[in-house]
Amino acid sequence: MSWAIVQCETQHEHTVRLLLMRSGYETYLPRTKIRNRIIPLFPSYLFVRLVQQRWWSVMWTPHVTRLLMSGDQPAQLPEDVVTQIRKREHNGLVKLPTRQFKKGQKVRILRGSFQDCIGLYEGMSGKDRERVLLELLGQAVPVELSGSDIAPAIVDGLCEHATNRRKGIKQST
Repeated sequence: MSWAIVQCETQHEHTVRLLLMRSGYETYLPRTKIRNRIIPLFPSYLFVRLVQQRWWSVMWTPHVTRLLMSGDQPAQLPEDVVTQIRKREHNGLVKLPTRQFKKGQKVRILRGSFQDCIGLYEGMSGKDRERVLLELLGQAVPVELSGSDIAPAIVDGLCEHATNRRKGIKQST
C-alpha cells in the first residue's frame, strides 16, 4: 500500500475525500488555519492510499481532475512524507512555522553578492523568498533572497530585538 496524490476541482477537496472514503479508500487531507480560516494545506490536492492496482476508480470519482502519474502508474509518495506532515498536526490542523522576522526589522545578509550588508526586512515575496530593502546609491532597493540567507542584524553583540527590548522600545506588530 502506498500513498498517491489526487488533484481535484477547486474547493472540492472535502467532497472528493468523502466520495473516496465511501469507496473504501483511506484518505488524508491536511488542513491549516490561516487568518482564522481553516483551509487545505495543499489546495486542490489530497492524499489517497492505494491498494495494489485498484486506482482506476479514483480517476473516475466525481470532481477528480487527475491522479498524479509516473509513466502509466500512479506516482508513489514515500510514507515518511505523510508521516512528517501528520507529526506537525495539533488539534487536527498542521502547525506551520512562524515567521522569524518582523516587517521593518534590521537583517544581515549571510550569503551572495550582498553578503554582510544590513537591510530592512519587508516581508515574504513568494514561496521561500524574503524581500529585504537595501540602501544602494541613496535609494531603498528591494532585493529578494532565500530565507536561509538572512539573519537578525547584530547591534553591540545583541540582535536588534534584544537591544530594543533592553532600551524599552516597543516592537511594532
